Amino acid sequence: MPERVVVAEEFGGTRADAGLARLLGISRSLAATLIAEGNVVSRGKKLGKSARLVAGDVLEVTVPDRRDPLEVVEEVVEGLKILLDDDDFVVVDKPVGVAAHPSPGWVGPTVVGGLAGAGYRISTSGSPERVGIVHRLDVGTSGVMVVAKTERAYTALKRAFKERNVDKVYHAVVQGLPDPLEGTIDAPIGRHPGHDWRFAVIEDGRPSITHYEVLEAFGKATLVEVHLETGRTHQIRVHFSALRHPCAGDLTYGADPRLAATLGLTRQWLHARQLGFDHPVTGERVTVTSEYPQDLAYALEVLESGQA
Repeated sequence: MPERVVVAEEFGGTRADAGLARLLGISRSLAATLIAEGNVVSRGKKLGKSARLVAGDVLEVTVPDRRDPLEVVEEVVEGLKILLDDDDFVVVDKPVGVAAHPSPGWVGPTVVGGLAGAGYRISTSGSPERVGIVHRLDVGTSGVMVVAKTERAYTALKRAFKERNVDKVYHAVVQGLPDPLEGTIDAPIGRHPGHDWRFAVIEDGRPSITHYEVLEAFGKATLVEVHLETGRTHQIRVHFSALRHPCAGDLTYGADPRLAATLGLTRQWLHARQLGFDHPVTGERVTVTSEYPQDLAYALEVLESGQA
């Protein structure tokens, strides 16, 4: 049976998803999902998420039996390694296929959930599902990531990332050989005009700067070291794709599927290799390095053997 909820005077004129979230004590994303699925009815009609609530109206809300997608679930995350455990922060080696934190539409493992499952109590700053998260790595990208355990660390690390005082070093295998062998890609990035789930270099995008240098060339592909000055979503993947040297295995951004198959890749060859930052309390410089995971190491071996 639907739950009947009366819109209080204070919520009159509020956008439906925001008002419903407060009325039911749920996240706004879950409220928006309920509305989008047609589970919220007002005056005999399904409510739209951008509709405005009317004080005194009775909403009929049907809540399916499922958990909030933003709920942090304590879990054991296979392959999630602790690289450095400090009183104020923890540095992890994030495996591929693991998100930084829960989000709508993601049902897989998360760093936040894995740390909770391992008994870590991290900073409570930020949204409940993002506690302690001061930066993120894409689900399909592996490597080193720092999470705040205390409020002072959260504040200091957040500021450090915002002010670009963190050294973020990535290794990537890109197709072909970039020319020049060392350079800077300065090109704005925004949502792809034709695909919401992709990004692209576009004129009115956000400023994005990537520095790179070639470490080793293999003919069909090249191992490069990348230093990020900015941290846009998919930045390395988009920038190298724009140069026509996409990351090997990155089919989303134009990689050759035949080379991906030869290298045994089911994702882009991209790894967060090293992270350097000032200790949030002592100020001492901290640098942590992550080794290549098995799938990337295998692909590199194939390239080095000349079999690609």
